[in-house]
Amino acid sequence: MSQIAARVGVIQRVLPAYRAAFFDALAAECAGGLSVFAGQPRPEEMIEEQPAGLRTAVRAEAENHHWFSGGAYLCWQGGLMRWLKEWQPQVLIVEANPRYVRTPSAVRWMHRRGRGVIGWGLGLPHGGKGPAGWLRRRFLTQFDALVTYSQQGLREYRAAGFPAGKVFLAPNAVAARPTLPIPPRLTTFEEAGPAVLFVGRLQARKRVDLLLRACAALPAGEQPRLWVVGDGPERPALEALAQSVYPQAQFFGARHGDELAPFFDTADVFVLPGTGGLAVQQAMSHGLPVMVAEADGTQADLVRPENGWALPPGDLQALTQTLRQALADPTALRRMGAASYRIVREEINLENMVAAFVRAVGSLQEK
Repeated sequence: MSQIAARVGVIQRVLPAYRAAFFDALAAECAGGLSVFAGQPRPEEMIEEQPAGLRTAVRAEAENHHWFSGGAYLCWQGGLMRWLKEWQPQVLIVEANPRYVRTPSAVRWMHRRGRGVIGWGLGLPHGGKGPAGWLRRRFLTQFDALVTYSQQGLREYRAAGFPAGKVFLAPNAVAARPTLPIPPRLTTFEEAGPAVLFVGRLQARKRVDLLLRACAALPAGEQPRLWVVGDGPERPALEALAQSVYPQAQFFGARHGDELAPFFDTADVFVLPGTGGLAVQQAMSHGLPVMVAEADGTQADLVRPENGWALPPGDLQALTQTLRQALADPTALRRMGAASYRIVREEINLENMVAAFVRAVGSLQEK
């Protein structure tokens, strides 16, 4: 039985492939249906979309106009008002990002009709101080509820004055709660040595170059097998670098869905040396300890001392030392992998993410 009686609309700048499962799962909870209004990314962003599209939710195409770049970037979405009039959402979920300039118009349209709007964001860094912080706090006041990924975001929104009962924590998940037991692993490494795994799009910001150099910096007898799973514009440069500094690294190209399971099930540790990358949660669902570069704080609830390491971004020495420490103790790695599995099974999974959005929508329906 659906938990949300309302018809729900979602405004996204773009619809990346990894979000399709979430929107379909949330749509299954909406008796009135769910439509996602989203446009196309800039070519240089290299955001992968879901080839098969949405299955339960409905996709509506926005006409994205990208203005400027970097810190000045703005996005104007054409067709927004037409979509609102056609879909007539009773609850609207939008990205709480002031760079998307049509958002206030959509919020006003909803409020004129007595309908609620939920903002979905990362938090309010630096406490929202200064003129820019004031503008961000003012931007948040238009929302009837907020959803954020992390405890840090929760604290920041509450510290900015948003009512505590209207801020909801939705763990940032791409994988469902695991139904299979944790893959069996020996307390010793295979004869070929430990396996370090990276899964993700090969972009400069993922810093796979750093991982190659860290493996190469380890003593000869401690160097692991390195599996790089993914494709992207940096692949030729990374393969050339590997030939120079770490020729034993293996590049497997892009893999999706069930094709990833053999890598997750047989690796010993998962490493994400750069920014982005929701494959961390997938790796944890297969019982892997994880190493992740600290970024915007959204990984803090996922990567903890009991299941992994949060590394300073861009720090080759820290990555090298942490790899050496991890690979020296396979028993500790297995214990940390079990903690990863428990975290995903009990806390950070697609089901709990959907449940948080259901609660947020429910809080508006109680008005």
